[in-house]
Amino acid sequence: MSKSGALDFASGVGGSIDKKEVQSAVEQYENYHGYFGGDEETRKANYNDVVSKYYNLVTSFYEYALGESFHFAPRWKGESSQESMKRHQHFLALQLGLKRGMKVLDVGCGIGGPLREIARFSLASITGLNNNEYQISRGKVLNQLAGLSESCNFVEADFMKMAFSDNTFDAIYAIEATCHAPDALGCYKEIIRVLKPGQCFAAYEGLMTDHFDPTNESHQKIKALIELGSGRPDIRTVNQCLEALRLAGFEVVWEKDLALDSPVPWYSSLDPSQFSISSFQMTAVGRFIIKTMLKTLEFLRLAPAGSGRVSSLLEKAAEGLLEGGRKEIFTPMYFFLARKPL
Repeated sequence: MSKSGALDFASGVGGSIDKKEVQSAVEQYENYHGYFGGDEETRKANYNDVVSKYYNLVTSFYEYALGESFHFAPRWKGESSQESMKRHQHFLALQLGLKRGMKVLDVGCGIGGPLREIARFSLASITGLNNNEYQISRGKVLNQLAGLSESCNFVEADFMKMAFSDNTFDAIYAIEATCHAPDALGCYKEIIRVLKPGQCFAAYEGLMTDHFDPTNESHQKIKALIELGSGRPDIRTVNQCLEALRLAGFEVVWEKDLALDSPVPWYSSLDPSQFSISSFQMTAVGRFIIKTMLKTLEFLRLAPAGSGRVSSLLEKAAEGLLEGGRKEIFTPMYFFLARKPL
């Protein structure tokens, strides 16, 4: 990373949080989580603050490490990380049958990387829903640079209380986003409300698989690390997710854990024994360089105090995700296609 790039990256740490408040924001965020003694009910009651603080703190890290799309994807041998993410997004668009003239909602859109790729691929008009002011402002800049300001837009709102009329959208999707909801049923009820009858909702959900044993102490620690490192109030099981969809009124057309078909494990970029040029920033060496750079910039007061702690937070996430993937107790890409009845 160049000197100017490093300074740009450091200046983005904390998002819209005042730079003097980054360290206290990290502490407040950590205290919500079970890994630091917090409890699930408090996280769920304060989910908006949990998620907003999380994405203010980590967005610049994610953008540097992952580009504009903040998710995992099944990957073919010889395929780069960026290529696999685009293919993952195209698959979603194809399952929904997206095309020109359709009005589509991206629930929990981040800075809009998938939104822009899917809009270019399908020619549909897409609205990104997000409760984080900083990510929306960043997304608008990137939309303008991509020439997509006319067909793509953002709405700042809580996906538990959407500011849309009933039966507004022709299709809805979410990519590793509704996992932040404190209540899956409540979230899915809002999604089915704003979706037109007969139309579909598709998503990649981050879930605990059937291999997860809630009485196993090591499994519980892995779950707590993933919750801490990815801003989740809780992680639901596959059965809980599918049951919530049905209770909300959806017909589940088909569902499958796409991680099971990935020739290259989805967590391979997090494995310290692996090295990848295409996703260098995610490797152990890349993460070490970022951490060292941040400590230096913090010491020089060019990065806000607490930046290093954010990096450590993401190290814990990597640890939990890697172990969760290896033990097959967690998947970030449980896919479902669900239809709203006529």
